Amino acid sequence: MAVADVALYVAILGEIGLVPLAVTTSLNINFLRKPSSDRDIIGRCSLLKIGKSLVVGEVFLYSEGLAEPVAHVVATYSVPVSKS
Repeated sequence: MAVADVALYVAILGEIGLVPLAVTTSLNINFLRKPSSDRDIIGRCSLLKIGKSLVVGEVFLYSEGLAEPVAHVVATYSVPVSKS
């Protein structure tokens, strides 16, 4: 879950810039199969929607060397609305 949360956080900040207090509001993970215990976990991330105050993204987690994902994560982040 940490790999997915960090991947999405980095993707979000890379897209909208450094915004203090952007936080995870929900994170749902579906475990699909058992990963290899001796392999790294790799996350492939995409942002699904970038709104004014919420960003939704997903991550597929892979066990290094396996073609099929071991988990699928969908998360929502709250982004403080800038006051202009």
